[in-house]
Amino acid sequence: MNEITHFINGEHVKGTSGRFADVLNPATGDVQAKVPLASKDELAKAIEIAKEAQIAWGNTNAQRRGRVMMKFVELLHRDMDKLAEALSREHGKTLPDAKGDVVRGLEVAEFSIGAPHFMKGEYSAAASTGIDIYSMRQPLGVVAGITPFNFPAMIPMWKFCPAIAAGNAFILKPSERDPSVPNMLAELMIEAGLPKGVLNVVHGDKEAVDGILDHDDIQAIGFVGSTPIAEYIYSRGSANGKRVQCFGGAKNHMIIMPDADIDQAVDALVGAGYGAAGERCMAISVAVPVGKETADKLVAALKPRVEALRVGPYTEGDDVDFGPLVTGDALKRVTGLVDKGVEEGADLVVDGRGFKHSTNPNGFFIGPCLFDHVTEGMDIYKEEIFGPVLSVMRAETYEDAVGYAMRHEYGNGVAIFTRDGDTARDFTHRINVGMVGVNVPIPVPLAYYTFGGWKRSGFGDLNQHGPDAFRFYTRTKTVTSRWPSGVKEGASFTIPVME
Repeated sequence: MNEITHFINGEHVKGTSGRFADVLNPATGDVQAKVPLASKDELAKAIEIAKEAQIAWGNTNAQRRGRVMMKFVELLHRDMDKLAEALSREHGKTLPDAKGDVVRGLEVAEFSIGAPHFMKGEYSAAASTGIDIYSMRQPLGVVAGITPFNFPAMIPMWKFCPAIAAGNAFILKPSERDPSVPNMLAELMIEAGLPKGVLNVVHGDKEAVDGILDHDDIQAIGFVGSTPIAEYIYSRGSANGKRVQCFGGAKNHMIIMPDADIDQAVDALVGAGYGAAGERCMAISVAVPVGKETADKLVAALKPRVEALRVGPYTEGDDVDFGPLVTGDALKRVTGLVDKGVEEGADLVVDGRGFKHSTNPNGFFIGPCLFDHVTEGMDIYKEEIFGPVLSVMRAETYEDAVGYAMRHEYGNGVAIFTRDGDTARDFTHRINVGMVGVNVPIPVPLAYYTFGGWKRSGFGDLNQHGPDAFRFYTRTKTVTSRWPSGVKEGASFTIPVME
């Protein structure tokens, strides 16, 4: 049995807590490795090492830090196939999707090469008589990331790349469900020239999470996961005086106007709804066609496409559309929500609950499911399903469609498919959702813009990657200076004002 290690101070370190979690192969249901679950003492040792390493790293000029990121990008390209295979083996997603996971993280590493620009402050000469004022951006110290199972390469890199490029040391607590790739990324960072101790990977469960939230030396925490856990981490971390950004659940709508290209909309929905088995916080899970004719055409076109999707393990080739869910518990939860949708009166047009893979009957597979006539009161609409389930929610008018998305408690992503520019502009300006697509089904911004949802999808003032990342992982210090030349003698007891 393979025993995965922590990665601390540039080395693989065996766990000492005596507690382990199973790492499963989702395609077979078999246990393929054990991952240690760190105690608070193990975590504290890693933080102590990071704190010491950060001093020299924070004093390294930003251009040299950017060069480490440049080399890291080169190594990611070199090891792309190796990383993708390890990711697929533990997560279950297809190899092309796994490579996409790595690439979207790599793009944030590329952006982080520009650290010298983002670390620049401001300067005002002669702000007052003989006085100059300038600001500087400085790293926070030791920061942490708590990242989810569904993007074990991308989201860790979204967190640690800008944080480290800004001069911080980083504690990464990845998901215990697919822990190998985070260790591999840490190895590559050392090979790229990162000093030992600056990036540490500590595997664990709630004990490690609480240790991060409560430790005095952790200055900031980034999290991606479910909304209940996001709320917990945000409230507890903030109460402990830490800077916290948390990104939670989603229920992403795609509105299809009567003038939309139905074939284009169907292509978009199939990929955005069923890719990665729906285990994406930006998956489109609700299609909202406007008008009965639009809805009838959409469902008629969707049904054969959904029925034809190929479900299987990544080892069956690149033409597999999606793989298994990550665990048996995830499969049970998704199946239960589909059952509830039928019970509540939705029309299950395509039923994937009975799917069994021919050679992997114990894998955590479920076939694609398609619901029609879903309403706002149903659990399958209110909850994030996180599985290959697409709901069609019919709207009589454009205003009805917008209202559905506006009223939902989640506000991560939304899209509209239309050929009318006036409608698209009205939609983008009015909608209360953080990321908006116009004829784009999954509107994940590129690395030089920021990623973040609204409402109960995001907690905190600053988003992930883009310029916000450098703002989040630094603090501003402002210096007002005056040199002795021309200074009048005597004390002043009034508040200084500009003369």
